[in-house]
Amino acid sequence: MSIIFQWLGGGRRSRACTPEILHKKQPDEAPLLTDREPTGTPPQTSAKVTVRQLIRKHYPQLTQSERKFANALVEDYPGAGLATITLAAAGAGVSTPVVARMVQKLGFKGYPQFHQALLQELQAKVSGPTARRAVWASEAPESHMLNRFADSVTQNLSQTFANIDSLQFDTAARLLAGEAGLYVVGGRITRSLAEYAFTHFQAIREGVVHLTSSPATWPHYVLDMVEGDTLLIFDVRRYEENLLRLANIAAERGVRVILITDQWASPVAGVAEITFNCWGEIPSAWDSNIATLSLLEALIAATQEERWPDARERFERLDRLFELTRLFRKP
Repeated sequence: MSIIFQWLGGGRRSRACTPEILHKKQPDEAPLLTDREPTGTPPQTSAKVTVRQLIRKHYPQLTQSERKFANALVEDYPGAGLATITLAAAGAGVSTPVVARMVQKLGFKGYPQFHQALLQELQAKVSGPTARRAVWASEAPESHMLNRFADSVTQNLSQTFANIDSLQFDTAARLLAGEAGLYVVGGRITRSLAEYAFTHFQAIREGVVHLTSSPATWPHYVLDMVEGDTLLIFDVRRYEENLLRLANIAAERGVRVILITDQWASPVAGVAEITFNCWGEIPSAWDSNIATLSLLEALIAATQEERWPDARERFERLDRLFELTRLFRKP
């Protein structure tokens, strides 16, 4: 019954984990910046990078005090950075100069610019198809749609794979290939990706379960989840509360959560053991799943290799069943 109550009422607050890395304290050489500075324009790259990803990139260079604020921000993201610099610093238990120096190390001119970047992320997370189209339409070059689309997709693929940690990828492949149960679920837009993942993982190994698209049935699946199982979740903007509740409940039972999300990161990232961010902005009212599908196929290939030669024997048994059912035309 407690599972059903959590489903209806919301589950526990999500947690984000940013490991503390021992680092020699650096001199506080940067000039201090305050709330009164000009806002300017957030740092620009070939594809938009979130503040969370900037923190991950620059984390080893931060002092212990700066990491304290970074950890507080990641734990309550982006809310902890949407207040004034004074309130944000107080909430993390650090001084305002510490916050000012940290945002500079991330590449911002000052806190107002940092604050603006977080607001833009928040707006991007909740934007619908109409708002998304307005963004790219106002900046669209004069080239043909096919060229603009190809450029965007190429950038998305490059940015996605450049931001994947190889050790994290290998860990995910081992979890997906393990002997414990594997559960796969997606949302309104990503359920087709979840079904694609299930079809391939189920051919590679046994014990794979695809959760239906109806959240009302999910407690039945959670009932069978045990500690050590793996839950693969797909969630992109606009993020679904039911997936966050499912992740929280599964994690509390010792299930290891892997999240595949977009560049802004689903709230499930606060619960997931492993998170993969996939870039998807294209000249359209919708986001693209090409980079997401490419990452998924890479995980499928890695999982297959982890299970070989058992996977080969399973493929051969499956082919014999296809012959018996005469499902496919023979050459």
